[in-house]
Amino acid sequence: MNGIDPWGFATNRPDTADRPDTADRPDTATDDRPPGSGPTVEPGHVPHTTAASHTVGRATARPCSAPGATAREPQRTARAALTRILEPGDETAGRWVRETGPVALWRALSDEEVTPPRGASPAKIEGLRLRAARACPAADLAAISALGGRFICPGDDEWPGQLDDLGDARPLGLWVRGTANLRLWALRSVAVVGARACTDYGAHLATTLSAGLADRGWTVVSGAAYGVDGAAHRGALAADGATIAVLASGVDYAYPRGHTELLGRIAEQGLVVAELPPGDHPTRSRFIQRNRVIAALTRGTVVVEAELRSGSLVTARRARSLGRFTMGMPGPVTSSLSAGVHQLLRDEATVVTDADEVIELVGSIGDLAPGRRGPILPRDLLDPVATRVLEALPAQGSTDAGRLAEEAGTPREVTQGKLFELLSLGFVQRCGGHWELARRAEAADGSRRGGA
Repeated sequence: MNGIDPWGFATNRPDTADRPDTADRPDTATDDRPPGSGPTVEPGHVPHTTAASHTVGRATARPCSAPGATAREPQRTARAALTRILEPGDETAGRWVRETGPVALWRALSDEEVTPPRGASPAKIEGLRLRAARACPAADLAAISALGGRFICPGDDEWPGQLDDLGDARPLGLWVRGTANLRLWALRSVAVVGARACTDYGAHLATTLSAGLADRGWTVVSGAAYGVDGAAHRGALAADGATIAVLASGVDYAYPRGHTELLGRIAEQGLVVAELPPGDHPTRSRFIQRNRVIAALTRGTVVVEAELRSGSLVTARRARSLGRFTMGMPGPVTSSLSAGVHQLLRDEATVVTDADEVIELVGSIGDLAPGRRGPILPRDLLDPVATRVLEALPAQGSTDAGRLAEEAGTPREVTQGKLFELLSLGFVQRCGGHWELARRAEAADGSRRGGA
C-alpha cells in the first residue's frame, strides 16, 4: 500500500500499519480507563474559538486524577503527559519512548512500583518522577482546547513527517494554535532567523525577504523573538501570507512579552507551535532545542544577521546536518552582526539576496531566479570592429580616417564604413575630412577612450 514520505508525498512504502510507530495513531489506541474515571479528552480536532485566539496567557490548571488512573489513558494522553515531564530534545528519553511506548513510559515514571526505564540513573528517575507527580494531561488538553488549539502526535494526519529525521530527538508531540494544517503548511516552508539585537538593515532584509516568500506561496517559519524573528513574521503577515512561530514555551505563554500582540496575530492568521504544554516557561536550553524543530520542519534556513556566537547559527548548522538547505544574507564586513553570517557563508552556506534566490534553492525544478546584469549601454550593442574604431578616436580634438585606421588596426575602407555607421548612430560627427566624438554621445555614454 502507498505511504507518505517526510514531505507529505505518496510513496510505495508499506502502509503505516506495518511500522512500529503504528501504536502512536489515535485510532489504534485502546481506552483502558478504570470505571468512573470520567470521559476521555479528545483534543485532536477542536473548533476554532475566535475569542480565545486573541488571548495569550497562562492556562489555568485544573484538578487531575491520580497517576495510577491516568497512566492507563490512550497514547495521546500519555504523550501529552510526557511533554510536561521530559525536556525537549532529550534523546535518552526519546529512546525510552521508542523502546517501551509512551503509555508504558508514563506508567514507569508515575508509579514507583514499576521498574524504571533501562539505563536510567536513579537521580534522573527521581527528578522525572517529581515532575510526573504534578503532570495532569487532562487539564493541559482542556487548556489547549479552550484556546481553540490541539495536540498532535506522530502518526496523526497533521504530523509533519520531516520531524522524524530528528530520530530519538523527535518531539513527543506538538501543541498547536491556529486553524491551518501544520503538515501541509510545512511542505513549502523556509526558516528565516537571525540576531535579536539586529540592525535596521537586518530588520529590512528579514521583512522584505519574508514578504517576498509569502507572495510566492511559501510559509515563513521563525521563533517569534525580538529582532530578525519578529521582522520575519511581520513581513509575512503584511503580505497576507502564511507564517509559523515555534516557541520555547507553551503556546499560551507570550515570550518575549513585547510580542504578545504579534503572537495573537500569528495565532489568528498562521500557527503557533510548541513542544511544551500550556503555561510552561522558556529556559536557555529550551531555546536551543526549539531551534532543532525549526531546522527540521522547513526545507531550508536563511540567516539574516548573526554574530559569531549566535543561536541562529545553531539552527542553520542543524539544518545542514539534516540535509536541508543553509543560506545566508551578507552584510557589511565592518558589522559584528554580519560576522557570523559571513563565517557561515565561507564554510557551508549559500549566498542569497532575495526571495527568488531562496526559492531557486528550496523550490521545485524550474523555480529559477531571474538573471541579473548591469544596465545595457548603447555602445554595448556595437560590433567589435565598430567598437575598436570608436575607441581609437581621441578624447579631445579630431583626426582623419587614415590615422584612425592605424590606431584601430583595421583597413582604411573598413574604417571609413564603420565611421559612417557610428555617425548614423550618433556616436561621432564629421568636421570636413576629420572625425571626432559627438558631444551627444559623450553626454549619453559618459565614457572616453578605452571605456575609461
